[in-house]
Amino acid sequence: MDLPNIFTKEVAEGVIERINKLTPSSRPIWGKMSVAQMLAHCCVSYEMVYTDKHPKPGFFMSFILKNFIKKMVVSHKAYPKNSKTAPAFLVRDEKDFEAEKKCLVDYIRETQVLGTYIFDGKVSHSFGTLSANEWNNMFYKHLDHHLKQFGV
Repeated sequence: MDLPNIFTKEVAEGVIERINKLTPSSRPIWGKMSVAQMLAHCCVSYEMVYTDKHPKPGFFMSFILKNFIKKMVVSHKAYPKNSKTAPAFLVRDEKDFEAEKKCLVDYIRETQVLGTYIFDGKVSHSFGTLSANEWNNMFYKHLDHHLKQFGV
């Protein structure tokens, strides 16, 4: 794995410890989202795996995502600060901190328990079939980026 392995209990629980350091009054070092919006934003990656809440991209958008965006998302390279986000990930309304925190922690734990075996070769909502390493990079990198955004 290029990045810490979110499928291991140790790494998943380490990320959850960082999430537990957040409070409803935590402020971002950069960006405009509130802490509750950030937690909801981080849940979107998991919602695309576990729910039908987000429509799948059409043919043209799927082509763009697979050929131009996928590499940036699934690589080990960190996201730049204030980078643009996909429309499905935009959270404009205020969210309930505790509810979003619980939801994200539950998703992280469920993903860890399912493990690399389930995710290796699993089809992504946006990028087609991904390896376990690509899933790991996508999940871990996104969480790490936003937890650093809030100083944890």
